[in-house]
Amino acid sequence: MPPVEASAWTRLPAAAEVEALRAAAASAYGAPDAAHVVPAPGTQILIETLPRLVAPTRVAVVGPTYAEHEAAWVRAGHVVTPVDGIAAIGDAAVAVLVDPNNPDGRTHPLVERLALAEALRARGGLLVADEAFADLEPVASLCRHAAAGLVVLRSFGKTYGLAGLRLGFAIADPGTADRIRTALGPWAVSGPALAIGRTALSDTVWRAETARARAADAARLDRLIARGGGTLVGGTSLFRTADFPDGAGLYRRLAEAGIAVRRFPERPARLRFGLPAGKAAWCRLSRVLK
Repeated sequence: MPPVEASAWTRLPAAAEVEALRAAAASAYGAPDAAHVVPAPGTQILIETLPRLVAPTRVAVVGPTYAEHEAAWVRAGHVVTPVDGIAAIGDAAVAVLVDPNNPDGRTHPLVERLALAEALRARGGLLVADEAFADLEPVASLCRHAAAGLVVLRSFGKTYGLAGLRLGFAIADPGTADRIRTALGPWAVSGPALAIGRTALSDTVWRAETARARAADAARLDRLIARGGGTLVGGTSLFRTADFPDGAGLYRRLAEAGIAVRRFPERPARLRFGLPAGKAAWCRLSRVLK
C-alpha cells in the first residue's frame, strides 16, 4: 500500500490532486489526455449515473453479463433489451458491452467494438464499454479511441485488490466527461483514494509483474477446477467460471469450507471462482476440489 499523507484524511482534496490522478489514469489506460478522464468513487456509481444523463430510449445490453447494467438503465426509465451478441443490438440507441465479460470472460475483437461504436455514433447513440476486468488481460482497449458516443469504464479496485477504496474511471470525450463530472458533484473521490490511485497507476513495473503472476494463478485454478470435474466456461486472470455435474452440491461444500463463490440460480451447474488469497485459501480449495 503506498504511503498516504496524514492530511489526506483530514482535509478536502485539492484540485491539483484530482488533476494528477487524471493524468496518471490517462497514461495508464491510454486515453488521449487527462481531459477525457473522470475519476469516480468506483465504477458502480458510474453505472448508476450514465443512464440519468440520457433521455429515456431503447437500450441493448449484451449478455448474460453483470446484472447492475440492465437494472440501472431500467431504474432510469429506459426500455432495456438483453441481447446475446453485438449482431443482435439492432437499432437500439444505447448499447452496453462488458468486455472482458463478467462472468464468462468473453471478449470481442477490437475491430468489432470500434465498428459498433462508430455505428452508434453515426445515429447519435452511445456505447457504454465496461472494461472493468481489462487491466491485466491481453486485450486492446477502447480508451485510446475515446470520442463522442463512447464511454469506457475502468475499475481500479479489481486490479489492485482494493475494492474498499472505491475508485474507478470513465473515459469519454471532454464534453461528455464534463457532464459526468458535474453529475458526480465536487470531491467525488476521497483524498486517500486520489493519492493511492495516482501512485499505483504510475507503477508500470508492478502491473506487468502482477499480470504475469495472476495469469499463473488462473492456470493453477484451472487445473484444480478440472481435477474437481469442472468444465471451464471462461474467465479472466482474476476469476474463472466453470460448469460442474453437481454445481449445487459443490456450492454447499465450498460454503462449508468457508470458500465464497458466485452461483447462478438460472444455471445451477455453473460457479464462478475468484483467485484464492494466500496459501491457506489455496489449500482449502484444493481439499474440496479433490
